Amino acid sequence: MSRLPHLTTRLQGFGTTIFAEMTALANEHNAVNLGQGFPDFEGPAEIKEAVIAAMNAGHNQYCPGPGIPSLRQAIAEHQKRFYDLDYDPGSEVTVFTGATEAIASSLLALCEAGDEVVLFEPFYDSYRAAVAMAGASPRVIPLRDPDFRYDPELLELSIGPKTRVLVLNSPHNPTGKVFSRAELEHIASLCIKHDVLVLSDEVYEHLTFGVEHIPIATLPGMRDRTITISSAGKTFSFTGWKIGWACAGKDVTAAIRTSHQFVTFCNGTPFQHGIAHALRMGDDFFDSFRDEYQVRRDKLCTGLRDVGFTVLDPAGTYFACVDIRALGFDDDQSLCRLLPEKVGVAAIPNSAFYLDPRRGKHLVRFAFCKTDAVLDEGIARLRKNIGNLKAAT
Repeated sequence: MSRLPHLTTRLQGFGTTIFAEMTALANEHNAVNLGQGFPDFEGPAEIKEAVIAAMNAGHNQYCPGPGIPSLRQAIAEHQKRFYDLDYDPGSEVTVFTGATEAIASSLLALCEAGDEVVLFEPFYDSYRAAVAMAGASPRVIPLRDPDFRYDPELLELSIGPKTRVLVLNSPHNPTGKVFSRAELEHIASLCIKHDVLVLSDEVYEHLTFGVEHIPIATLPGMRDRTITISSAGKTFSFTGWKIGWACAGKDVTAAIRTSHQFVTFCNGTPFQHGIAHALRMGDDFFDSFRDEYQVRRDKLCTGLRDVGFTVLDPAGTYFACVDIRALGFDDDQSLCRLLPEKVGVAAIPNSAFYLDPRRGKHLVRFAFCKTDAVLDEGIARLRKNIGNLKAAT
């Protein structure tokens, strides 16, 4: 006798991601895809050349589960170079199949069934799925637009005996918020008080505009209770290589490596050699990377503002959120399903990032990790065709 449904109850309700749906609509209508956050340009040629050299040198088989030694050393050097954080590459640095696996493997390793995980909402969609797979429950703390601040009292009330992990994402996807030092100090004090671990997703660490990115692990008492996660995809524009990593204290690292070895064990041996090279690139690369993205950000935000959206200027990441009510719309899902056909541009409805979609239905996210030509075409289509959208609704 068949047991239906086949999908475990923990994952029921997690269907096809909104990114796949919007990309499919963009392809169907030949729309400019300003939705899914992947660059439409290549990363530096010298990184690709390092990968090819590694392949030609025979580095094509399984590597050590925690990652090749040279990459773990490069990650440790990166943390010291930019944040004065010391990690032992042998016992405190682990390489994963992208940041998404690092997050999932960490939660699987650290959470017992019945534990609670604090999430700031809106949140990247994989967080809640990873919490569910770990058998834990989410406790949601809203970030209220337009400035995306959280309520300190609510956070204090939401952390208790069942809280195992607090997930922090700064710079924050989808809002572009960069948590301030005061906010991070408040979060750190609560985590120390209640013996809570912090899973800090910092994949956009090198994309901040006029503000400082502060890893929470740099604050007093936080280094050994923080799992700092980042990846190569966002900084070096090779999202398909799926090379991510985590830095944590020895005991936490031992735990997450136990989970990791049974999820993927290892991945992308030659790509790891390439990212070891990438992390050692000079300051000129990281500076120009940020500066070029600031130009893209300003271009897109100006265009969105010109067509009538209320733009919530991002302090980090490569996303910009807009309030659609300024143009008379109040349902992000409906608007984003119309955009590819009626305007020729695709975006992402923010309600997909909320536990209760009603809280984000007035917001839409656009990505500016695109070439100038693509951004210019997207903005031109918005200016030309926004009237079609109004007429359709």
